[in-house]
Amino acid sequence: MQSQASVTESAPAKLNLYLHITGRRDDGYHLLESLIVFTEFGDVVTVSPADELSLTVHGPFACAIDDLGADNLVMRAATALATGAGVSRGAAIDLEKRLPVAAGIGGGSADAAATLRALIRLWGIEIEDRAIHDMALKLGADVPACLAGRPVVATGIGDMLASLGAGWPAFDIVLVNPGTPLSTPAVFRARSGPFRKPVPFSGLGVDRGDAITESVKRDNDLEAPACALEPAVRRVLAALRRQNECLLARMSGSGATCFGIFESAHAASQAARSLREQEPNWWVVATKTRAS
Repeated sequence: MQSQASVTESAPAKLNLYLHITGRRDDGYHLLESLIVFTEFGDVVTVSPADELSLTVHGPFACAIDDLGADNLVMRAATALATGAGVSRGAAIDLEKRLPVAAGIGGGSADAAATLRALIRLWGIEIEDRAIHDMALKLGADVPACLAGRPVVATGIGDMLASLGAGWPAFDIVLVNPGTPLSTPAVFRARSGPFRKPVPFSGLGVDRGDAITESVKRDNDLEAPACALEPAVRRVLAALRRQNECLLARMSGSGATCFGIFESAHAASQAARSLREQEPNWWVVATKTRAS
């Protein structure tokens, strides 16, 4: 396989339509059950041939990335792939940072996954699915799901992925972040109460209405502790629920980003416009989720 002049990969926002905490391992990692989907909106990673690995960042949230060196997750992904695949070449990695950081939508994990996908293409690497999955997991619990980039049910610590198969619908959504980062460890520490019992969900053969109904039945176990730590999350959820044709409003991951599922693209667009007018300091984007 021949290498290419440059390769571009999208790094879409990751949404937890629901997130149940089902236990905790002896090493401190929490066990979960989550329905994960991805949006059409996200960061963009472009890689080009170079003698060494390097990273540049631009875009609306570039200023939030203060480490472009070896400890940056994108650079760690590139280094891990080069080492694991025995690649001696470098790459110039450009990241267009369009997603807020520490926001519960997997921005850093999505960037790392997109970097892996892009460099596999750029360097012409042939690698087994299991090997790249294991490499992704070592980078972070969310990276394997972001590497898949399609609707999945995640269990374990997020590393065990079950595809929803063909037929899972796309949703018109609005993403809202109040501009306040939330620490994932802090949100988990603030959580109290018993762990959930796993509730298997295949998602196979559901239509749009069934998918929304099933999502509404479940919730995000981290939403209450996040709201307690950051009241702005509660304000965002309330604002989304007031919008016309909002079918479901929920926080994603450990926050602070929330999403609303809307009846139509027009309703989502109108809601986004209204929210921007009401709260000009909030980050608001109308987009769609990806179907399976």
